[in-house]
Amino acid sequence: MPADLRARLGQAELPNPILTASGCAGAGRELAQFFDVSKIGAVVTKSVMLAPRAGRPTPRMAETPSGMLNSIGLQGPGIDAFLQRDLPWLLSRGARAVVSIAGSTVDEFAELASRLSDAAGVTAIEVNISCPNVEDRGQVFACDAGAAGAVIDAVRGRARYDIPVFAKLSPDVTDIVAIARACVAAGADGLSLINTLLGMAIDLDTMRPVLAGMTGGLSGPAIRPVAVRCIWQVREALPDVPIIGMGGVRTGQDALELILAGATLVSVGTTIFHDPSACIRIVRELEEELARRGLERLADATGLAHEPRAAARRRLTGNVL
Repeated sequence: MPADLRARLGQAELPNPILTASGCAGAGRELAQFFDVSKIGAVVTKSVMLAPRAGRPTPRMAETPSGMLNSIGLQGPGIDAFLQRDLPWLLSRGARAVVSIAGSTVDEFAELASRLSDAAGVTAIEVNISCPNVEDRGQVFACDAGAAGAVIDAVRGRARYDIPVFAKLSPDVTDIVAIARACVAAGADGLSLINTLLGMAIDLDTMRPVLAGMTGGLSGPAIRPVAVRCIWQVREALPDVPIIGMGGVRTGQDALELILAGATLVSVGTTIFHDPSACIRIVRELEEELARRGLERLADATGLAHEPRAAARRRLTGNVL
């Protein structure tokens, strides 16, 4: 019998826990030619800012062993264009829309939350706090508990009460649990783990950095063990807080690993670039992985790796993990 993959995101019931990862599928149009975007849990949009933004100069992407570096610089058309064009398109396709937002100041984040609250059809807001704070010497919001909490407090204060707010955390910190606690204390309804790691590559022929912006975000399979560790640590510390897990997911097995670590939902990112149908394939594979292990519901697997081995065995009706 197929496993029950239904999941919840705030008040919304999703058909399954697989989402796109922000920045890897625009606002979903690029994927619609490959599969029905309403068949996955939700589309997480590319981060939206208040004003249009050109992004960083090229080259701004580079392949790395088991991963990819990107230095896009939050290129996008801004909130007005998103609300006029992208959100209506997603809703017309029956997709659930999780809108990622980014800003340079706390006030910008708050204004974005307010604008989205005035629009119909927003399932959740994912707050990309891995942005430089122009009011604090360019300090990245996600790397300081106080700054991260201030953003979430402002967003939660302006977002409609029925729209869940998820803080997207950076792994480039000494203690990710401390940042997670600050965000939850400030009103975050859930957490997204993890954003990319800061990386760099140098061209041996030119002997210069490959990316025009020097550094970029590392994503792909290389970072999955870091994602598993961060999800595990945050789930252990905050067991009742929903987590959207992400980082190097290519298969249903990868998704299950993040779920066992404590993720309630899973975003798929970099693998979309070479397999645009990856999200819908991973839905099928995850269902098979759960059934193979005798797990009848997605909820039976969430955080299962935290349980004592004997308790975990009692919950399995098939093979033992």
